[in-house]
Amino acid sequence: MWTPWRIVGESLLGAVFGLLAAASEALDGGGTVRIVAVALAAALLSPLRRVLPATVLLITAIGSAEFDGLAPLILVAAWSAGRRIDGISKAAGAFTAAYLLSLGLALLQGELPLLLALAVGAPTLLVMIVVPGLISRYWSQRRTLTDTLREYNAQLLRERAMIAGQARLRERQRIAQDMHDSLGHQLTLISVHAGALEVDRELTGRQRQAVGVLREASVAAMHELREVVGLLRDGTENPRHGGASRALQAMGEEDATAPSRGVAGIEGLVEASRSAGTAVELRRCGEPRPLAPTADHAAYRVAQEGLTNAHKHAPGASITIELRYEPDALVVEVVNGPALGTADSGRSVVSGGQGLTGLGERTRLIGGMVHAGPAADGGFRLAGVLPYTSPEGGAPGRSPEGAQTTFGGPTSGFRQQVPAGSPSEGDLVIDGVGLPKELVKAMHWNKKRRGMAIGCGVAALIFVVLPVVAVGVAALFLADESDKAAINPQQYDAVKLGQSEAAVREKLPHGNSVLAHGLDKGAPPEPKGAKCLTLMSTESGSSWNMEPVFRFCFKGGELIEKKSFEVRS
Repeated sequence: MWTPWRIVGESLLGAVFGLLAAASEALDGGGTVRIVAVALAAALLSPLRRVLPATVLLITAIGSAEFDGLAPLILVAAWSAGRRIDGISKAAGAFTAAYLLSLGLALLQGELPLLLALAVGAPTLLVMIVVPGLISRYWSQRRTLTDTLREYNAQLLRERAMIAGQARLRERQRIAQDMHDSLGHQLTLISVHAGALEVDRELTGRQRQAVGVLREASVAAMHELREVVGLLRDGTENPRHGGASRALQAMGEEDATAPSRGVAGIEGLVEASRSAGTAVELRRCGEPRPLAPTADHAAYRVAQEGLTNAHKHAPGASITIELRYEPDALVVEVVNGPALGTADSGRSVVSGGQGLTGLGERTRLIGGMVHAGPAADGGFRLAGVLPYTSPEGGAPGRSPEGAQTTFGGPTSGFRQQVPAGSPSEGDLVIDGVGLPKELVKAMHWNKKRRGMAIGCGVAALIFVVLPVVAVGVAALFLADESDKAAINPQQYDAVKLGQSEAAVREKLPHGNSVLAHGLDKGAPPEPKGAKCLTLMSTESGSSWNMEPVFRFCFKGGELIEKKSFEVRS
């Protein structure tokens, strides 16, 4: 279906070719009917070349031998046919037929001698018909190959992103399974043993309270483990593996719908620390504002990490947690005083040293930052600055349209992110699509470069060198023939009536040349019984299609007539 602009463009192009055809036929002296017919034919063939390229090429090549008005259309028809004819054999057949038919018709018309027609007509038709088609076909194939390379590159990028996404899924599933099998089991044992100790009658009230705090901590840890495992396993569950929620529920978890930790959960952390006998103060400054989910969770982690470090490294020291709602960010600050006694060299504390590093990475991803360092009174200070919105202006982890992204961010090295709900480990990654034929040919050019060089040389010889040589030979031939059949006006004036035939012929060329062929057409009648010598003039005629001619007629051994006139070339 053509667009409106294409229709307008083709209409204008058809009108241009119609006007050119009409002007050409008018200069040739054609009648009104002939001029109108050729103009309409050119105007109709111009848009048809897009639908019937081979047919229009053949019609134009055949018609141009009789109607000069169709000659400008040959170049456009050949260019269009080179692009649109499918298959090398069909294109070669169409161009060969068009070239041979147009050359054969030109020779059959007999306006020029055979050798001259071949020397001039063959290279001309080659340049007008074959060369545009070859250039157009090369350009079209190059564009097709480029498009194929782009599509294949995009396919490789998609497959690469799929492979990377599935590798992430498998790794996350492995981590989730390890966490479930190891941490879940240990936390379950802690919870069970703490519950048994809590009902032991030999414990004092304070000991029972401490054991209760321990059990609540283990239960809270199992809640958080369930959430982390659920996030890691999200999108990776299949019938062979149970979900994280079901696994942890089997461990004794009764609260499968516990909300995710956030600013609201900081008060629970404070209460748990107070129950353990630590003096903790919670302060709030400013008007509370909503946070993005990731920032809300990061605020909880900052407070949790600060309390954990204080319990580890400064047991018994007072702790102050402050939530300051600034105009553009929430500041979570945890400050503990100096340790009250000598630490036990950390023998009873297990610390991997990764808490602050992971916390800094978490806040950096949402556009915030974390500061940790000694306080002025000898204690320790941990502060996190968390923006209310993500750097992109929306909730972190979500696209501008609100769609949840999966496992990747804007800094990913892949062109596309793996969508949520992508295939699991057992699904196919690549659909087995092979390389396109054009791409295979392009990738094996090194093996065929010698053949390509030979082919390019042969093509250059056929379509560049040979036409140039043919034109040169034709020019030399025409120059030699012109010396045999052409004189200038001064030579014509030097010849006088009554001179002997032998003297006149000695001064003039013999006229036996292919260029003198057809000069008697349209000439005045010759004197009765006379033999005439017709020669061409070296000067131009009164118009581009008129040829000046000099004729000398002899009878009885002397010159009886000389005439100067013009004939149509």
